[in-house]
Parts: sequence; structure tokens; C-alpha cells
Amino acid sequence: MEARPTSKSYSETTHIVLPNDTNTMDSLFGGQLLRWLDMSCAISAHRHCHRVTVTAAVNNVSFDVPIKLGDMVTIKAHVSRTFKTSMEVWADVWTENQFSGERTKCNSAIYTFVAVDEQGKPTAVPEVVPVTDEEKVRFAGALRRRQLRLILAGKMKPEDATELKALFV
Repeated sequence: MEARPTSKSYSETTHIVLPNDTNTMDSLFGGQLLRWLDMSCAISAHRHCHRVTVTAAVNNVSFDVPIKLGDMVTIKAHVSRTFKTSMEVWADVWTENQFSGERTKCNSAIYTFVAVDEQGKPTAVPEVVPVTDEEKVRFAGALRRRQLRLILAGKMKPEDATELKALFV
């Protein structure tokens, strides 16, 4: 299976925050942002492997800056690393004030997707080739994040987490 550069797996989507998307503080509901993130990350994962993909885990989501009513929200997602059948997808969230045009990075998220075949069984995915410095840093950290996620889920023993051990030896 041929490796693919990260540029082949980018997804960029833009939304506008409407009144129905907000809480009583006129800020975007966190659940709505999670929905948009899941869709953007799924598109990125699909573009990488050209398969149906399913969300396996939401590894991390930060809600650093409130997203306000009327803001335009752009989500940029890319596959940061692949494993046998799974992909780590990293997403950055930017807001744009519709009046000033000012753009602010406000949130980020890391999801795990698994590619499945026609019977819903996990199937192999192509490797990812990081290109930019940022992609290389995210790629390098992905194995540690994966091992931590698997330990916390009870799917890996801590003593088998070679990358995590290397941080402390």
C-alpha cells in the first residue's frame, strides 16, 4: 500500500455560529463543535484511505477560547499518523470575526478513526508521510498518544508502552 503525504488528507470546513447553535452566554455549544469536528476529521480520514471510516476515540479536545454568536468557524483537519487500521486525525479550530476579519486559533482536537471494509471489519490504511515541521512534530508524538490511550482504555499494559517508557528512562 503506497504511503501518502499529509496534504492528501487535509479537510477544511467552515461554519457560521447561528442562534440555534449557542447557549445562554451566546457561545457555541461544545456539543455542536464536537459534531463539526467529528465530521471534518471523518472527511480527512476518508480522503487519506478512500474507505469508510468510523470514529474510534475522541482523544483530546480543548475549549480554549469561547466561540461567539456570529463567528465564522473554520476547522482544518489532517491525518497526523497511521497505524495498521487506525488513523490519528488532528484538527485545529479557528474563528473569524465577521466584521473585523480577525482570525483566532481557539481550539484543537485529536480523534482516532478506523477504516472498515464492506463488512464493517477493520482494514489496512496507507502510511502517512509528514511534510511540514508541524506535521513532523505531530507524527512523532502520535505513537506516545496512542499508547497512552490504549493503556487508559485497558487495551495495553503499561510495561508494553515502549514509547512512553522512553520518556522516563
